Amino acid sequence: MNDTILKVGALESEAIYILREVVAQFEKPVLLFSGGKDSITLVRLAQKAFYPAKIPFPLLHIDTGHNFSETIEFRDRLVEELGVELIVRNVQDNIDKGRVKEETGKYASRNMLQTETLLDAIEEFGFDACIGGARRDEEKARAKERIFSVRDDFGQWDEKNQRPELFDMLNGRIDLGQNVRVFPISNWTELDVWTYIEKEGIEIPSIYFAHQRSTFVRDGLIWSAADDIVYREEDEKVEERTVRFRTVGDMSCTAAVLSTASDVATIVSEIRESSISERGARIDDKRSEAAMEKRKQQGYF
Repeated sequence: MNDTILKVGALESEAIYILREVVAQFEKPVLLFSGGKDSITLVRLAQKAFYPAKIPFPLLHIDTGHNFSETIEFRDRLVEELGVELIVRNVQDNIDKGRVKEETGKYASRNMLQTETLLDAIEEFGFDACIGGARRDEEKARAKERIFSVRDDFGQWDEKNQRPELFDMLNGRIDLGQNVRVFPISNWTELDVWTYIEKEGIEIPSIYFAHQRSTFVRDGLIWSAADDIVYREEDEKVEERTVRFRTVGDMSCTAAVLSTASDVATIVSEIRESSISERGARIDDKRSEAAMEKRKQQGYF
């Protein structure tokens, strides 16, 4: 356990260094905030990086309109407590304008529709660095990215044209129209994040802990039936189950896991024993072998 604490201490120092480099090298950074554990961890790291001053950049949430209510409630309470600026841009607005088309059917999700709204927000506010909580252990496309990952003036990512990052040297130079996606916890694992949450006593949304929920099973995954957002066939039986969510995204593509973990220490033990990746419950990653990489090429975070 001591080795684990030492490891997350080193990871914390690296992340704080990265955040300070962002503020030093860019004119208008923003932290992309979903209300999930990774972005909450980033907020704590930003607090430490710039203490006793306030966090020197706003938080941006691209709201699909299909978020878990527990996450939205937590988001609003956290920004009020911290006194930081929160910018929200809604996918529904682009649907209403006809700029994106909502999916229908069994696997319909708004997750992919976030890209257009994110790119619009970057252009609207002139953000030149977008800080996010993506980690290399989550998915193989994310494992390819640098900590400072340059996007072109169309918001696109070229996985074959990336800058070397040697000896912790972070190059923030960009051309007009370009912006950078920044990943301060890129080198963390899911277990590292939870260990840090436990060590710091960080509050997180209740959805991460075991609770009773109306659910149904499809394709071996457990889906929430507590609302009208997730598509459900008539023959898909609703049952009460004790579940929690390992990852929190658009509820139409995020499944739950059976669990009785009601505190962070138990979650840490549960993750240590798990043989399934955290994104194993994200149906959007299963659309194709290169689903995440294609979304990144189009401008997704």
